[in-house]
Amino acid sequence: MLDRLVESVCAGKSRTLVVRGDPGVGKTVLLDYLVDRAQGCRVARTVGVQSEMELAFAGLHQLCAPLFDHVDRLPRPQHEALRTTFGLSRGPAPDRFLVGLAVLSLLSEVAGERPLICVVDDEQWLDRATVQALGFAARRLAAEPVGLVFAARVPGTELAGLPELTVEGLREDDARALLDSALAGPLDPRVRDLIVAETHGNPLALLELPRVLTPIELVGGFGLPDAVPLSGRIEEGFRRQLDGLPVQALRLLQLAAADPSGDPVLLRRAAGRLGIPVHAATTAVEADLVEVGVQVRFRHPLIRSAVYRSASVQDRLEMHAALAEVTDPATDPDRRAWHRAHAAAGPDEDVAAELEHSAGRAQARGGLAAAAAFLERAVLLTADATRQADRTLAAAQANMHAGAFAKALELLATAEVGPMDELQRAQVDLLRGQIVFALGLGNSAPPLLLAAARRLESLDLGLARETYLSAWMAALFAGRLAGTGNLLEVSRAVRALPALADPARPVDLVLNGLAMLVIDGAGAAAPTLRQAAGAFADTDVAVGEGLQWGWMAQAAASAVWDDYTWRALLVRQVRLAREAGALDQLPIDLGALGTNVAWSGDFAAAASLIAEADAVCEATGSRAAPYAAMMLASLRGDEAEAVSLIEATIAGAAAESQGIAVTYAHWVAAILYNGLGRYGEALAAASEASEDTPGLYVSMWALPELIEAAVRIGSPHRAEEALALLAGATQAGGTDFGLGIEARSRALLSAPETAEDLYREAVDRLGRTRLRPELARAHLLYGEWLRRENRRVDARVQLRTAHEMLNAIGMAAFADRTRRELLAMGETVRKRTVEASSTLTAQESAIARAAGEGRTNAEIGAQLFLSARTVEWHLRKVFSKLGIGSRRELRRAMSTLG
Repeated sequence: MLDRLVESVCAGKSRTLVVRGDPGVGKTVLLDYLVDRAQGCRVARTVGVQSEMELAFAGLHQLCAPLFDHVDRLPRPQHEALRTTFGLSRGPAPDRFLVGLAVLSLLSEVAGERPLICVVDDEQWLDRATVQALGFAARRLAAEPVGLVFAARVPGTELAGLPELTVEGLREDDARALLDSALAGPLDPRVRDLIVAETHGNPLALLELPRVLTPIELVGGFGLPDAVPLSGRIEEGFRRQLDGLPVQALRLLQLAAADPSGDPVLLRRAAGRLGIPVHAATTAVEADLVEVGVQVRFRHPLIRSAVYRSASVQDRLEMHAALAEVTDPATDPDRRAWHRAHAAAGPDEDVAAELEHSAGRAQARGGLAAAAAFLERAVLLTADATRQADRTLAAAQANMHAGAFAKALELLATAEVGPMDELQRAQVDLLRGQIVFALGLGNSAPPLLLAAARRLESLDLGLARETYLSAWMAALFAGRLAGTGNLLEVSRAVRALPALADPARPVDLVLNGLAMLVIDGAGAAAPTLRQAAGAFADTDVAVGEGLQWGWMAQAAASAVWDDYTWRALLVRQVRLAREAGALDQLPIDLGALGTNVAWSGDFAAAASLIAEADAVCEATGSRAAPYAAMMLASLRGDEAEAVSLIEATIAGAAAESQGIAVTYAHWVAAILYNGLGRYGEALAAASEASEDTPGLYVSMWALPELIEAAVRIGSPHRAEEALALLAGATQAGGTDFGLGIEARSRALLSAPETAEDLYREAVDRLGRTRLRPELARAHLLYGEWLRRENRRVDARVQLRTAHEMLNAIGMAAFADRTRRELLAMGETVRKRTVEASSTLTAQESAIARAAGEGRTNAEIGAQLFLSARTVEWHLRKVFSKLGIGSRRELRRAMSTLG
C-alpha cells in the first residue's frame, strides 16, 4: 500500500493515508520505509511530542520550516497568515482555516517542482492547531503530487474519514522468529508461545521484554499482570532498564524528558544549573535509551514517558525551574512560561500573568486551543478570587472560539461555584448563551442571552444593547419554536431601555428599529430601519462592527423591501467575511446572498455561491440550512430536488428548534407549487410560512404566494386578509419592490376596471428592480387575467413576454405554466431543451464562472478552499466538457449556456 502511494505521488496524483495502531506495533518503521522508498521525492517530516501539545503550531512549524522558501509565492492573505502563525510578523490573528488553506497552497507550490511526501508521526501528540491545519489540507488535496501520511495510536477527529491502514501485530511464526532473535538463550516453546500470545505479536514488546524480564520470569511466562495494558507493560519494561543507571545519568535523562525541544545546548545549560555533569549521558547512550547529537532523541516515545514518570514531583519542579531559567525569554517566551508553570508548586501570580501573555501571543497567531490551554493553566496558579474568575471566563471564551464547547461550558460551571461580582455573572450568562447559539440549540439560546442583557443593563449599557441584539437574532432563528425569550419579549425589553445617545451607534439604530418592527409594526419602524441600513451601508463603518452586526443591518433593509440596499449590504457582508476568514459566519452570509441573487434571477451566480458555501462547510465541518439551494430549486421548478431539500430541512430544523429554517422551507415550497400550478399545496405551504412571525421577513415574503394560491382555489377572504397584512409592510417601505409586489397581489383581488391598472403598475415598478422572476410572474399573471377577460391578443403579448423571460431565467415550472396558457390559445410553443451546462458539477460551474470573470487560479482557490493547481485541473475538465480550449472562450461559452 505504501509503495502504491509513492508511485501515485510520483505519477502526479495526491494521496493521503492514516496509519493507526498500538504503541510499538511498527508505525514509525513503516514511515521510515516509506521515506526510503520515496526516491525522487522531496520529504518533509514532523513528530508529535506529548509535552509540546500546548504550544500552538509547533508541529506545523517543524514540518513547514524547510519549505518556507516557497511562501512568498502564496496569495498575500495566505502568505501573511503563515508568517503571523509562525511569529515572523505581526498582524490580526488568522482564521485557522485560512492557515489550513495556506498550508495546502504551500504544499502545492513545493510539489510543483518535485513530488512531495509529508510524514507526520505520533499525530495524537501534535498540538491541535497543527492537526486542524493538516487535516484541512489533507481533505483538499486533489491534483497535486503530494502524499500526506499520518501515524497515530488513535487518530484525532480532524482526520476522520481519511483512508486508513491499521497496523496489527506480527503473525505467530514471524513473532516467534523475532522473539528468538532477541533471546540470549533457548526458551521453552510453550513459554515462547505464551509470550507471543500475550504480546499479540507486538514487535516492540517482543524485542524489549526479553531485555527486562528475569530468567525466572521468562521461565514462568510473561512476568506482568494481564490487567496492565500492553503499552503499560512496555513502559514498565523501559522503567526497569532505568534501575541500573547511575543516579546522575538518570537525572540527565529525566531532564531531557522534561524538555520537548530536544536542544542539546539548552539541556547542557540546565544540567549545569542542577550540578549534573555532561558526561553523565554516556551511560544512557550506551544503553541505547537516547541519542545525543544535533538533537536529543529518545529511542521510543514510551522511553521518554517512562523516564519522566520515574522522576519524583520535587525533581520535576526543579528540572522545569532549571529549564525555565536557561530558556531565552525574548526568543522563546512561551516555552519559558510553560516550564515556569510546571515548576510552580502552588499559586504564583507572576507565572499566571506570564501565561496570560503567552495566551495572548497564541491567540494573535490564531492558536485558539493553545491560548485556552495557557489560560486554564493560569487559572490553577491564581490565588486571588476575582482574578481567578476573570481568567476562568477568559479560558471559557478561548475554548468557545476554538470550538471546544463542552470544555467552555465546564469552565463556566467551575466559575459559578466561586465568588463573582455582578459583571462576571453577566459574562457567564452571555458566554453560555453564545455557546448554546453556536451549538445550534435554537430555542435554548434566546432566554440565556436575554438574561445576560438584563444583567448588563446597569453595568455596561452599550454591551447590554449588543447582547439584546444577539438575543433578538437568536429569537429570530428560533422563530415559531421559540419559548421564553421570543421576539416579542426581547423587543419589549429593548423598548424599556434608556433613550439613545445622539448620535446613536449604527448597532443601536438596528436594535431599536427591529424592536419597533415587532411591537409597533412596519409603519412606525420604517424610518429607523432605513436609517440603520443606511448607516451600515456607509463606508465609514468599522470592519469589525460591520462583520459583527452587518447581518442584522441587511435584515433591516429587507424588512422595508429595500432591495438595492439589501443587496449592497449582503455583498459587503460576504466580502468582509471572506477577507477576514470568518468561516463560521461565511456560510450564513453566502446563504442570504444566494437567496437574494436567486430571487434576482441570476441562477448561475446563485449556484456559484451555493458551491462556495458547500466548500466552506465541507472544509470546516460546520452545518448550515440550504436556504439558497432550496430557493434555487424551487424557482427552477425542480420538484425532486426541491422537495428533498425542503423535507430534510424541516426535519433537521425541527429537531434543532431552528424555526426560521422551517418557515423558509414552507415559503419556497409555496413558490414551487405555485409554479407547478398545484395551488392547494401552495396555499398550505404559504399558510404555514406566514403564521410564524406575521408581517416579518420570511413570513412577510410568503404572503404574495398565499394570495396567489388562495385566489386560484377560490378563497378570496384568505387572500384579502393576507393582502392587508402585506400592504402594511410594503407601503411603509415605499419601494418599487414592495409596492410592485403589492400591486400585483392586489390586482388578483380587484374588479376588472381596476385590475389592469394594478397589473401595469406591477410591471412598471418591478421592471425598475433587480427581481426579474417577480417581473416575469407579473407578466404571467397579467396575461392569465387578460385571457380570462377574453382579450386574447393582449394576453398573447404578456404571456409571450413572460415565457421568454422565464425560459431565459431558467424557471421551468413557471415557463411550463405559461406555455399551457399559450397552448390553450392555439399558440405553438417549444419546450426548453436541456442545456450542456447541466453536465458541469456545481463546483465546476463556480470555477468556470469565476474564471470567466477574470479571476486567477489562486484567487479562485482561496474562495473555494482549493489549491491553484486543483483549480487548473478542474478548468481543464470544464474546457473539455464545453468543447473550448482557453479562458478567452470561457465567458462566451458560459453566456451561451446561461
